[in-house]
Amino acid sequence: MEKGYVCFISDVHLGLKVGDAELRERRLVSVIESLPPETVALYLLGDVFDFWYEYKYVVPKGYTRFFGALSKLSDRGVKLFFFKGNHDVWAFGYFKEELGMEILEQPYQVMIGSKNFCLAHGDGLDGEDKGYMLLKSIFNSKILQKLFSNIHPRWAFALANRWSVHNRLAKGNAHQFKGADEPLYKYVCRREMTQPSDYYIFGHLHTPGSITTPRGGNMYVLGEWINGCDYLLYETTSDSMEWRSGRD
Repeated sequence: MEKGYVCFISDVHLGLKVGDAELRERRLVSVIESLPPETVALYLLGDVFDFWYEYKYVVPKGYTRFFGALSKLSDRGVKLFFFKGNHDVWAFGYFKEELGMEILEQPYQVMIGSKNFCLAHGDGLDGEDKGYMLLKSIFNSKILQKLFSNIHPRWAFALANRWSVHNRLAKGNAHQFKGADEPLYKYVCRREMTQPSDYYIFGHLHTPGSITTPRGGNMYVLGEWINGCDYLLYETTSDSMEWRSGRD
């Protein structure tokens, strides 16, 4: 990848009817539009949408300003990458066809500048939550996707949004990054024994944090945008990673 700035964002949860949903989208658009002219890539690391499903001829209503901002980035040559999160797992070909945004599978290892990056949304990588792993396999089932596509969009989206709101309100945002005790960190420690990286960047946990790995790598967890707006901006020439806030 050529030299310049690379931006990492996750867990915006666009469409979630908690807090100020419109403000959340405006802040995201503002961040995208204010990226440095030397920006070469934007990585969206999952749960950008609180729910997303593509029918053959129907896509979710809204997000016009967000898609417009992405289109402008794409038109000026910025590479766009999207990871499916546990909330927007049903993204198929729309982003690639309309925005030129490539969908990546987690974990994804890539050279950015002269450094090796391991990128992912982060859900299920540690493999410790067997119940969640079962639920994830169900959501990825082609049979379930086919059955869901037979439901009228009006009812399908109403059902999904109702479940999502209650799930979010029930769990709140109480998770705190546990550092070396974080299951995701333990996954990184195992992975770097055979596939070491300089940087590991994840979302999903909703609380920003960072920690150094046993082999000298740098692990970052991105924040959520429901209560905060934290993201990362990396500069390839100086090998510098900087926390930024969408509230600025």
